[in-house]
Amino acid sequence: MSSTTNPIRGPLVTSLAAGLWLSLGACTGKAGEDTASAAPKFPDGFMWGTAVAGFQVDPGCPTVPAEECEDRASDWYQWVTDPELVAETGNHLSGQPLSDGPGHYELYETDLDNAVALGTTAFRTSIEWSRLFPNGAAEGATTVDELMAHVDPSALAYYNAYFDAIVAHDLTPLVTLNHYTLPLWIHDGKGCHDDVDACTDRGWLDLDRMKPAIALYSGFCAQQFGDRVDWWATQNEPFAVVLSGYLMPSEDRTNPPGVSRSDLAIPVAFNLAEGHAAMYDAVKASDEADADGDGIASMVGAVPNLVAVAPLDPENPTDVQGAEDLDYVYNRVYLNATVHGDFDRDLDGVAEEHRDDIAGRMDYIGVNYYTRITVRGLSSPFISAYPKTDFYPEVVWEEYPEGLADVVRIANSYGVPAVVTENGTQPTETAGDDFLRPHLSALLGAMDGGADVRGYFYWTLVDNYEWNHGMSFTFGMYALDPDTKERTERAIGETYTDIITSGVP
Repeated sequence: MSSTTNPIRGPLVTSLAAGLWLSLGACTGKAGEDTASAAPKFPDGFMWGTAVAGFQVDPGCPTVPAEECEDRASDWYQWVTDPELVAETGNHLSGQPLSDGPGHYELYETDLDNAVALGTTAFRTSIEWSRLFPNGAAEGATTVDELMAHVDPSALAYYNAYFDAIVAHDLTPLVTLNHYTLPLWIHDGKGCHDDVDACTDRGWLDLDRMKPAIALYSGFCAQQFGDRVDWWATQNEPFAVVLSGYLMPSEDRTNPPGVSRSDLAIPVAFNLAEGHAAMYDAVKASDEADADGDGIASMVGAVPNLVAVAPLDPENPTDVQGAEDLDYVYNRVYLNATVHGDFDRDLDGVAEEHRDDIAGRMDYIGVNYYTRITVRGLSSPFISAYPKTDFYPEVVWEEYPEGLADVVRIANSYGVPAVVTENGTQPTETAGDDFLRPHLSALLGAMDGGADVRGYFYWTLVDNYEWNHGMSFTFGMYALDPDTKERTERAIGETYTDIITSGVP
């Protein structure tokens, strides 16, 4: 999920929800009609889904051996299990065993049954690169076909069975190719944490290695699974990778390698943009060759974590400028590069480089939305080399439903449709009314006003391993008993089913 893992809840949410609901009814009702019958509804064919991610949901199998159930060839496995990394307090690692996870790797049929029981029609999940290619010999391949010699046969068989099951449940799969994790052979998170300048396997710091390798992997996945998968997401939350891995690791999120180096962070952001374009082209090349034999063009996008932004004092020009600049850096710089091909590497607000080989690589924008950030402007940038960093996030965690409308409009401003790929909370008994209905009311209001949104995926289906926090955050529509692996539907799931059935929040 997003790096925003601690949203807060309060009276603002309830009052805003009521206001949105009343305004929708008041605006759409006609004399002599029941306003509910005239209210706008989500359209037929809208994708209703839940979202999971492989690393977070796979571990914890009840009978499959842990060495198979857990993907032990990834940088994130190393990050959360290495004793030295866990003992380092600045890494903010829970140390909780992955065996406490939901065991989706073994129990995915149960989870897909539960997704169908909610009434959902789509399912977002991810492929773990390091499961398919745990051995660095894969880097020697120069074509997608050559990669076949290096694939783990059991992993390939697993993913084929997995996607068969998703389709058999009449769920449309939306599949993320890179949900944070990287194979250890291309990213030694511990080695780079210890000495980022001297480490050899440097992940996104080494574009010359990453770009061809992740492109071939993406093309391989499109060739192997594209007859069942038409919606692809290249990268999940690239800014979170930059912020929590290379700029400001914090208690809220640390990503490997967990260093604080602005001289590395900004280049990584643009390396991710170039990586996305290469991944996009690789999937599209499979389409052009009809390598999967389905004759259907794939929808390929990326999944930024977009935030709503507000100035601390709307009457203070410094705060207003700071809010505009945070919106630019956080929400738009990556999209400007991947959609328009415009690279502003010094973050001064002016793109000094245009790349036709990068531009236009976005069929839709996946929107992960959790929070509004309230910004205090600064008199000078906090990173002196980057002028647009003249802001301080004064309030970071705020449940702000109308912000979901704001961020899908940002996505649409790039001329492509949006899909809400993540939106969720730690559900209380009243979260259906306090969180879900207000957010979906705001989304429907935006769509009624012309926003092009193709689907909504709630984060998440079942409680899972929340990165450095372990199992301490519970976002699932189904609660998990970590000992028995039993799933129990929460009240928010009933609300979701009601909304899907009626089409009205």
